[in-house]
Amino acid sequence: MANKILRLILGDQLNSNHSWFETIDETVTYVMMEVRTETDYASHHIQKIVGFFTSMRAFAHELQSNKHQVIYLKLDDENNLQSFETNIERILNNNNYTQFEYQLPDEYRIDLVLKNFAAGLSIPVKVCDTEHFFATRNELGDFFEGKKTFLMESFYRAMRKKHQILMEGNNPTTGQWNYDVDNRKKLPKNHKPTRPLVFNTNVSDIVEMIAQTDIKTIGSIDSTNFIWPINRAQSLELLEFFVTECLPLFGSYQDAMSPNEWSLYHSRLSFSLNTKMISPLEVIERAIAEWQQKPEVIEYNQLEGFVRQIIGWREYMRGIYWLKMPEYAEMNFFNHQDKLPDWFWTGKTKMNCLKDAINQSLNYAYAHHIQRLMITGNFALLAGIHPDEVDAWYLGIYIDALEWVEITNTRGMSQFADGGIVGTKPYVSSAAYIDKMSHYCGSCFYNKAKKVGEKACPFNSLYWDFYDKHEDKLAKNPRIGMMYNVWRKMKPEDKVALLEQADYYLKNINEL
Repeated sequence: MANKILRLILGDQLNSNHSWFETIDETVTYVMMEVRTETDYASHHIQKIVGFFTSMRAFAHELQSNKHQVIYLKLDDENNLQSFETNIERILNNNNYTQFEYQLPDEYRIDLVLKNFAAGLSIPVKVCDTEHFFATRNELGDFFEGKKTFLMESFYRAMRKKHQILMEGNNPTTGQWNYDVDNRKKLPKNHKPTRPLVFNTNVSDIVEMIAQTDIKTIGSIDSTNFIWPINRAQSLELLEFFVTECLPLFGSYQDAMSPNEWSLYHSRLSFSLNTKMISPLEVIERAIAEWQQKPEVIEYNQLEGFVRQIIGWREYMRGIYWLKMPEYAEMNFFNHQDKLPDWFWTGKTKMNCLKDAINQSLNYAYAHHIQRLMITGNFALLAGIHPDEVDAWYLGIYIDALEWVEITNTRGMSQFADGGIVGTKPYVSSAAYIDKMSHYCGSCFYNKAKKVGEKACPFNSLYWDFYDKHEDKLAKNPRIGMMYNVWRKMKPEDKVALLEQADYYLKNINEL
């Protein structure tokens, strides 16, 4: 029997530079599919589902244009059995394939599905790498073997050395590894950030198809002006816009927040990266090339902060994911049990910072890392929300959220539910930090300076309530011992007032 191979391409494997596509092989057929198991495992933002489906269709079309054989199952195709394994099984059985191949999935859930499915096949199965990441799945685990802590900075430096990025031999280009301390500036009051580059793809057909199903979605979409990149060409255009227009101020203002400024100087390349339409190496190389050409325009701290996000955090989070799953998804260090406030799904809250971050997320399927960490995540942690609730929200609402990168950032960095695997301390703050890094507080219903009483900012009392509740677990943490010294020195009546204020807010959380 002649060789006949079926190769599966997942929705986050849109890498046109993969070695699979170097030659046209008539014995190979590629299969791609839109399935309910992927639309339904979380309540996704409408833009997220549309973004994936549109990009997948564009990629399939590109493959076909390059003379590759492609089977593409749309969500509403009548012969779509709505899961990877059932569709693949039907195609294999009906077409006499002699081999099945797939690329390593990035998500534990799908990895398990495909492993179990492949184990039951009577034909050979071949699994290959996605050829995308700097590190292998197990590289971080091997790097930290025998160690009790998993310090991102150590892994980041090892990645820089291994791949010779911003290096001179074994030393960093400037003699300094990390410029994070230079990247914490508030946006000047009258500063108008660069207007973001957005696209205007008409996605009405996919929006209409989703409307005709009972798929549960969140957020809004303009179906005639879809703003996110949906192919490699647009992704490269967005990369070019970032390095020329945004990189010169990216580092300085990467932690800044301002009402109605949803993009600032961020690259917004995470969707393109996470679907593999572009690679982390080409993104970093393009940024470095721009800095080398224009050192007088782009200071080194702007570049290093961006490189660290890609080769540092992104690779580190993936490494932690593959080292600690599936147990990681069950971790709940503080035993938090409460539900998310209703307004997390509507944005209807009187707290300016949360109203802005949530509405932006609902409108654009996007918020930058400090909005996620120090606004929505900070509040959820202070309010004692169950990590499952927080996970589901982040996984659903953001266009770039795939579990391998979402869960370690959310459950680990944001919620400290892993007890300190990812972060060295819980990332919580009162109104002071939010005011320091944003322009939210000035026009807020609540008073940033008030800790108790009418219109006292909820972050202030919840902050101390959190530390009080978890003193047994946190008091010995060297990074936050100072806060407990402050707490212990407070007058007893002031402590009581703060805890009573927090209790009132928690009992009336949906009215905040």
